[in-house]
Amino acid sequence: MAHLLGAERVGVAFPTRTVFESISLGLEDGDRIGIVGRNGDGKSTLLRVLAGSLEPTSGRVTRRGGIRVGVLDQQDTLDGALTVGEAVVGDRPEHEWAGDARIRDLLAGLVGDLDWHAAVGSLSGGQRRRVALAKLLGGDWDVLFLDEPTNHLDVQGIAWLADHLNARYATGRGAFVAITHDRWFLDAVCTGTWEVHDGLVEPFEGGYAAYVLQRVERDRMAAATESKRQNLMKKELAWLRRGAPARTAKPKFRIEAATQLIEDEPPVRDPIQLAQLAATRLGKDVVDIVDASVELGGRTILDDVTWRIAPGERAGVLGRNGAGKSTLLALIAGRIRPTSGRVKTGKTVKIAELTQELAELAQHEDDPVRTVVGSLKSSYASGGKELTPGQLLERLGFRPGELSTLVKDLSGGQRRRLQLLLILLDEPNVLILDEPTNDLDTDMLAAMEDVLDSWAGCLIVVSHDRYLIERVTDHQYAVIDGALVHMPGGVDAYLERSGRGSVGRAKARPTDASPADAGASAGADGAAGGGLSGAERRALEKEAASLDRRLAKATQERAAVLARFEAADHSDFDALAALQGELADVDARIAELEEQWLEAHEGLEA
Repeated sequence: MAHLLGAERVGVAFPTRTVFESISLGLEDGDRIGIVGRNGDGKSTLLRVLAGSLEPTSGRVTRRGGIRVGVLDQQDTLDGALTVGEAVVGDRPEHEWAGDARIRDLLAGLVGDLDWHAAVGSLSGGQRRRVALAKLLGGDWDVLFLDEPTNHLDVQGIAWLADHLNARYATGRGAFVAITHDRWFLDAVCTGTWEVHDGLVEPFEGGYAAYVLQRVERDRMAAATESKRQNLMKKELAWLRRGAPARTAKPKFRIEAATQLIEDEPPVRDPIQLAQLAATRLGKDVVDIVDASVELGGRTILDDVTWRIAPGERAGVLGRNGAGKSTLLALIAGRIRPTSGRVKTGKTVKIAELTQELAELAQHEDDPVRTVVGSLKSSYASGGKELTPGQLLERLGFRPGELSTLVKDLSGGQRRRLQLLLILLDEPNVLILDEPTNDLDTDMLAAMEDVLDSWAGCLIVVSHDRYLIERVTDHQYAVIDGALVHMPGGVDAYLERSGRGSVGRAKARPTDASPADAGASAGADGAAGGGLSGAERRALEKEAASLDRRLAKATQERAAVLARFEAADHSDFDALAALQGELADVDARIAELEEQWLEAHEGLEA
């Protein structure tokens, strides 16, 4: 593969802190890298250094001559005076861009619901973000750097972006690097993961699921001080192993390794026990929405919706932006009344909402975290145990030294965690979470999910993070054309019903041959295809079985080499070097066999 760019002993220091001291890494053709790490550890700084918008303090970044680099950063750089069309396609004549299939797909997938002639300055923040993404993806770039590309995209938009990037880089030409906390997206598009932590950039093979497995293995071998972090990752791995079948499509020996890691790990949550606790606290009636309709501004948002929320129900609500999810939450919370129908709330119900506005913290801006938390209550019940506020803070990622920090000085992720803590300490029995993943990194998302696992009340979650929806809820519903539809098949069933191949494909602009229509027909044409013959399938199954055996044997060889490593004289550098060579050979063979295994199984699933 051709080398595109590389960082050599790069260091980055600011007057108040050193972000990186000496990191070296590179990008090759075909690389699809996801960057993960704690908030504030330097993910965006790394992206800016590699993209060339920030000069390193030491070391250098080299780029292959003539490569074109495109960047999507978190700042809005669009000219508000431009129209949507001018911002996306510039001054290119219509016949030129309208004849480009990729541009038509971009318009249909990202800006199909926007007025083509609307001024960019009149758009919402989320709409401007989609316009910026469409503008960037319309260019010819050898390397793309994307900082939180899934922000403000709904579930369909994220699925469309994953499909677009996978198709665009299927030939192995070019590369992209994306910072994102969307774990499903990491699994869907990334072939490698870089974890930024403690001034280092540590590479892992594969997407989020593979990263979690490798990180758990690394943590098991670390010192006892890493035990807390290891246990959290083990629980996350337990979810990955027990979760959706698509996420376990890995070689058999990998599955066995994961099984060994989690064989003593209890289920993520005990739904029967939680339901019993919820029934005790809530009684028989929670919230009954019966034949409810809501009209706002002459438009019907919800139409004849019926939903009887049961004690202990854990439900995720899906839907496009503007479909009516927030209106449904407002009905449940009692903030609005239905235009017709009725909403009945049980007498013992105590509802709390984790909103996007952080309103709970407004009155505490000048108070330290310790004072805010200590003023509420002395303990909190979680998973059958009593936790002090300090222990709960620790579970949500606060370090002891941060308890004296003023609320106004907290980062976005810390404020989000403190908001959740204040709500939990108030002990509601119905918890509504509206986009709870905003500003949280993957570690903190896992920590929050860990806390929610022991939540004994009703949990209603609205989120475009499909990983979170699948992780913390047991049932999924979707708001589609004003109706509430139960989705027994989860997010995948919702995407199939809403038309994953036609994500966001409303008419993009008033022309006879709109990009939306072209994109939709292209998606329909691409759906055609044939299956395997019986003989072909048997041959592939035989090959896959053979590869399973060869992988198992290679894994045993690797274990034997590692055992010889442990028994070797560590002062005999020649012997150690020879063993290192053997290990490298075995690892290379395993990697090749894994690639063949995946190809064989992809063929079986085609």
